[in-house]
Amino acid sequence: MPGKHQHFQEPEVGCCGKYFLFGFNIVFWVLGALFLAIGLWAWGEKGVLSNISALTDLGGLDPVWLFVVVGGVMSVLGFAGCIGALRENTFLLKFFSVFLGLIFFLELATGILAFVFKDWIRDQLNFFINNNVKAYRDDIDLQNLIDFAQEYWSCCGARGPNDWNLNIYFNCTDLNPSRERCGVPFSCCVRDPAEDVLNTQCGYDVRLKLELEQQGSIHTKGCVGQFEKWLQDNLIVVAGVFVGIALLQIFGICLAQNLVSDIKAVKANWIKHDDGYKLLR
Repeated sequence: MPGKHQHFQEPEVGCCGKYFLFGFNIVFWVLGALFLAIGLWAWGEKGVLSNISALTDLGGLDPVWLFVVVGGVMSVLGFAGCIGALRENTFLLKFFSVFLGLIFFLELATGILAFVFKDWIRDQLNFFINNNVKAYRDDIDLQNLIDFAQEYWSCCGARGPNDWNLNIYFNCTDLNPSRERCGVPFSCCVRDPAEDVLNTQCGYDVRLKLELEQQGSIHTKGCVGQFEKWLQDNLIVVAGVFVGIALLQIFGICLAQNLVSDIKAVKANWIKHDDGYKLLR
């Protein structure tokens, strides 16, 4: 019988994984660049880019920070993953997978700590909201964010309408000359479905009334409690979103590591053939 010849397949870089990772990261990169551009444009409109000290002047959170930080991280990760996959660069691919892994473990640690230290998180959230209440009129983006939160969760202040005493325009002190004294922002008001035009003065003097009388005009529940209630009511959806994000991150890490292994196998094969060629010579 004629002898059987064994054929060994040469190691190669998988095209499917390579171009899937490239396509995924180029979308990620473009979205990150878009977020970053929006953030920088918003800072430019507010004059922050020409006066960097304005970043520290605001007592509360500038929502533009979210666009800049998220956009910056997405751009860096997208660039590393995209170029690393296209050029088969193991350094960039390792950077991508390690950085993504760190983000994943930070998210995991944050979730565990938030569950274990719920009371501390609640206090920090209360402190955070009150700091932003103080700076309500200082930044238009922050103002819009607070108004959106109060309207969406049907709440007012961190623990109730009286938290607006922390703001210099809404506090009830006799020295306050503001027309908004002892009031709340319009976003605290109970909207009348029959109203076609938004009444932005609906919260004026409302805290001069008794608490029972306030309930017909404004939301009297705090945003911390309403946010907790919303989380409980939408626990499955919220958990599903976080699990989906985590699975995408794990999938991206696995793809990058698989591509690194393929590249290393091909390089090792080249070295092996090169050494064999030198021996033959």
